[in-house]
Amino acid sequence: MSDGRFDLSAMMRQAQELSEKLRRVQEELRHRTVSATVGGGMVEVTANGALEITGVRIDPQAVDPRDVAMLQDLVRAAVNQALARAKETAQDAMQKAAGVPLPFGPGSGA
Repeated sequence: MSDGRFDLSAMMRQAQELSEKLRRVQEELRHRTVSATVGGGMVEVTANGALEITGVRIDPQAVDPRDVAMLQDLVRAAVNQALARAKETAQDAMQKAAGVPLPFGPGSGA
């Protein structure tokens, strides 16, 4: 309203538009992937923007029955790196969609 009063219906409409925009971005993020490779290419993990692991590739040379702990460490490191990259990608996309910095993002626990 032009007389300086608070326009609740306009605010609600804007909130609905933003909500729909963020929902579309979340759906698009399911199709965006990032990867992390560790151990000189021995282990590669791929995650999507919804913070789901979508692929794991392990070089057969990394599979040593005498050193399972090393393989476990490589997989853990690759998963953590891939998820961190996916989270950053998702937060960037959501912030761009919202047009303002967001205090939270996918997987933030908020």
